[in-house]
Amino acid sequence: MSDMRQVTGLTLLLMVSLAAPAFGQGWIEPIRPIPGGGGIDKVRSAVQVSVKGRAAQVTVEEWFRNSGPVVNEGSYLYPLPGEAVFSNFSLWQGDQELRGETMDAGQARAIYEAIVRQRKDPALIELAGHGLIRARVFPINPGETRKITLRYTQLLDRTGDAWRFHYATGPGQGSTARSFRLVVDSAGRVGEPYSPTHRVTTRRDGGRLEVALADTSWSGDLELLLPLSRGLVGLSLLTHQPAGENGYFMLLLAPGTTRPAAALRRDVVAVLDVSGSMSGDKLAQAQGALVQLLGTLREADRFRVVTFSSGVRRFAEGWTALTPESRRQAQDWVRALGADGGTNIAGALAEAFAQPAGDGALGVVVFLTDGLPSVGESDPERIAEQAERGRGRFRVFGFGIGHDVNTYLLDRLAVRARGTAEYVQPGGDIERAVGSLAAKIASPVLTDLALSAGDGTELYDVQPGSLPDLFAGDEMVVFGRSRGVGSRKGLPDGRGERSVTVTGLRNGQREQFTTTAALGGTGNEYIPQLWASRKAGALAREIRLRGANPEIVNELKQLALRYGILTEYTAYLVQEPGIVVAGRLEDRAFNAPAPLAQSGAGAVARSAQEAKASGVAVAADAAEIDASLRARSGIAPTKRVANRLFILRDGVWTDLRHSDSLRVVTVEPFSEAYFALLRALPELAKPAALEPAVLVAGSRMSIKIQAGGTTMWRAGELDRVIREFRS
Repeated sequence: MSDMRQVTGLTLLLMVSLAAPAFGQGWIEPIRPIPGGGGIDKVRSAVQVSVKGRAAQVTVEEWFRNSGPVVNEGSYLYPLPGEAVFSNFSLWQGDQELRGETMDAGQARAIYEAIVRQRKDPALIELAGHGLIRARVFPINPGETRKITLRYTQLLDRTGDAWRFHYATGPGQGSTARSFRLVVDSAGRVGEPYSPTHRVTTRRDGGRLEVALADTSWSGDLELLLPLSRGLVGLSLLTHQPAGENGYFMLLLAPGTTRPAAALRRDVVAVLDVSGSMSGDKLAQAQGALVQLLGTLREADRFRVVTFSSGVRRFAEGWTALTPESRRQAQDWVRALGADGGTNIAGALAEAFAQPAGDGALGVVVFLTDGLPSVGESDPERIAEQAERGRGRFRVFGFGIGHDVNTYLLDRLAVRARGTAEYVQPGGDIERAVGSLAAKIASPVLTDLALSAGDGTELYDVQPGSLPDLFAGDEMVVFGRSRGVGSRKGLPDGRGERSVTVTGLRNGQREQFTTTAALGGTGNEYIPQLWASRKAGALAREIRLRGANPEIVNELKQLALRYGILTEYTAYLVQEPGIVVAGRLEDRAFNAPAPLAQSGAGAVARSAQEAKASGVAVAADAAEIDASLRARSGIAPTKRVANRLFILRDGVWTDLRHSDSLRVVTVEPFSEAYFALLRALPELAKPAALEPAVLVAGSRMSIKIQAGGTTMWRAGELDRVIREFRS
């Protein structure tokens, strides 16, 4: 026993990798598994990151408890980032230091693959391409908890105009309590952090910026972007290129904070519903909101104020130049308004657009209403068509107050007119909602935005389809698809790159900003589902506004099933967290009203949900459906893995992209051929974890991982498989 308590060597496993650098929380590999269960389990993890300049100093603390009946020990394994620098290559446990040594990369890989063979756990192979630390853990007595502390420094990746921080959780993290905190010492250099994978909270304290995760039970790889505040517009482009299909991209646009946005002349039209239903507190709040809006106007601005009930009134003929006296008179006029009569929305919109915005000015219409059209034209479709024809270059920002508003009309105007539609719940704060908009439109950075790609690349299916204007303090996230070979400039190893350019108007002058990202990466796996979520939201809105067109409904269902998105047509099909099934879609194929209800609490809720950046919830967040109901359904279970949908057929998880015309090559799990295949095609690592067998479709052939398959590749055979799978 005394020999067992001696400090053993820490081994740094240096593994060759073509994958993007990643790092993750460690786990314990038992040296002598105990029959009947029990062992060393991780109970807690805490990650502290200090960013100084471009260097991230990472401290990982992990607590392990022996839940077994006897003294136990194991090897601690930790996947490393590509450019980690350790202090003396040391790992601390309590007050004792485990010193390390290096070994040949081939020997390191052989040791790692031996662990995978022994465990027969294909999920572990995902980390085989990363560097690993391996250290013997001191013997731990039954019921005892020990802490391991790991410290290293890494340079952050540069992605366009942002620093990128990635943290991979690794296997076996399901029930571990964990915390994460990142501190940037020079907060003035960094804009608002953004995570496409997790909800984060931020706090600025003097020159420090602190970022933490909103959920202490977080799981899954963490991706965090820190936009750099050094220019007018910061662009960060991330791409994902699955083998054999077109690519995906995520573009983050963030205005810099070091240069104040130039003052752009604005022509603002405030339109207020003063029908009888607005009497009381709603009118008082709306009056306060318009008084506040007028107070934010600058000397170069012009304004108009329009009110409507059964008829339409205006503060003055034509545009009014902003002066202290004209502002005071308009505010007094607004305070004196009363509520009475019906709701003439068509007449109000016609008056709002009657005077076009001046050349070089930003035209803005702020429209507040609480009801449905009851006077004049009452058909929402005709009102929307008339407004679209007459709005010219105005942006329309609609505010629906209460539940009796026409969401179809406000949403359609907002989408087509580069604005937004916001709905204030009964009893909500109207002044605050309008005040937020007033602060936003005070500092436009770029208007009339458009995206384009470099030579050899085409962008399509961009979400949102119509890019809103970019204001100071905004951060816009755009998702889309890409196809084409891209440019190969500056990449001597033969890889291509995507180039994306954002153009827009600033003070009447056209400006453009360009950023690039390498092609062919299999990282950033979260991007396809986020793109699909955005598109699903757009399709759901189209169905709500236009009715259940069979083609659109089918497109939404296929999108939802492939990417694991919960929608009105697929949410009830969830069998368990993370699993969506493909049957029984016909039950409600086209039963939605055409169009869906345009007013009421349900319509307001649907509109608000579709307006969220994420579009719709993902399957991993769904609640489990009753097991007996699933059993009665007779539907084969499915799983979405690495943006592929697999259905269990005759004991094999079968890729729905597979067809009988594709040649199939079968590989024995955990054989020499298996490990060589996953090294050559790392995109198969996650599907390979499906048991007992899996069939993955490629471009011209499919690969099955199942007992009884190939164990060794003949000369040239693996190269042929790679070509046919990816070509």
